[in-house]
Amino acid sequence: MELRHLSYFQAVAEELNYRKAAERLFISQPGLSRQIKQLEEELGVQLFERDKKHVELTVAGAYLKEEVDFVLNHLESTKQQLLEIAAGREGELRVGFLGSASNQVLPDLLKKLSLNFPKITTSLEELSNQMQVEMIQKDKLDLGFVRLASVPEDLEMKPVFRDTFSLVVPADHPIQSKDFKSVGQFANEPFILFSSDYSNYYFEQIMGICRDAGFMPKIKHKSVHALTIFRLVENGLGVAIVPTSLKEGYELKVRFMEIPEISQFTELSVIWKPENRNPVLGKVFSLFS
Repeated sequence: MELRHLSYFQAVAEELNYRKAAERLFISQPGLSRQIKQLEEELGVQLFERDKKHVELTVAGAYLKEEVDFVLNHLESTKQQLLEIAAGREGELRVGFLGSASNQVLPDLLKKLSLNFPKITTSLEELSNQMQVEMIQKDKLDLGFVRLASVPEDLEMKPVFRDTFSLVVPADHPIQSKDFKSVGQFANEPFILFSSDYSNYYFEQIMGICRDAGFMPKIKHKSVHALTIFRLVENGLGVAIVPTSLKEGYELKVRFMEIPEISQFTELSVIWKPENRNPVLGKVFSLFS
C-alpha cells in the first residue's frame, strides 16, 4: 500500500463519484478505478458499493475514511510543522473559537502567547461547538473555545471564563435598567436568540431563564452570529439574551441589562485532545493556570 492509494481512496470517498474524483486528482477515471481495486485487493475488503448511477461507501469503507482522514491530515500537519521549524519559528497553534470568545478570552490568550512565546504563530477559525469538537478529534485544530456541558471521552475540557446573562434591548426601549427586575417583563415581546446550532446546551439555558420567569419566549429570529442578533435588536425587531461579556466590542444602538437573581450562568471552556502531539500545545497550557 502506498500513500497515493490513500489519497485516491479519500478523493473517491469524499466525492462518491469516480469521474469527479479523477478530475480532482488529475488522473484518468480507469486509472483511478484500478488503484481503488488494488487497494481493495490488498486490504481484502470491499470499500465501495458501485453501480452505473451510484457510489456508496461500505461499512468497512466508512471506517477506513475516518482513519485515512486522520492519517493524511496528521502528515500534512507534520509537514507544516517542519516548515515552521526550518523557517526558525517554534510552531503553529491552530485555534477554533466561538464568536463570544473573541471579546476577551481569545485576545488575552494571544497577548500572553506574544509575551511568553513570541515565535509561536496562530491560525484562528470561528466555528460552531460541534465543528470544533470534530476538528480537534481529527487533529485539524489544537484548541477550541466552546460552550458545552461535556465533550467526548477522547477530549479534555477546562472552564476558562464564567459569565452572567444580559438582556439586550434597543437603546430607546422604554424599560430602563433601574426598572428591570425580571425577563418576565418582556414576556410579550419577540425574542432574537442564538440558534441551537450555536450550542444546544446554551439554547436550553436561555429557555430555562424564561421558564423560571413564568413564560416561554416568542422566538422570532435565530442566528449563530452575535452581530446579526444585535443588528436585529437595534432595528427594533425584538430583544435578546446573551452572555454579558458580549457588550464589549460593538458600537450599536442597543443596551445591555444584566439579568438579576437567576441561577443560570454561562461558561466558556477550552477543549483539546490529550493525544495531540503538537509540541506547541504543551507550552500553551501554562497560560491557563
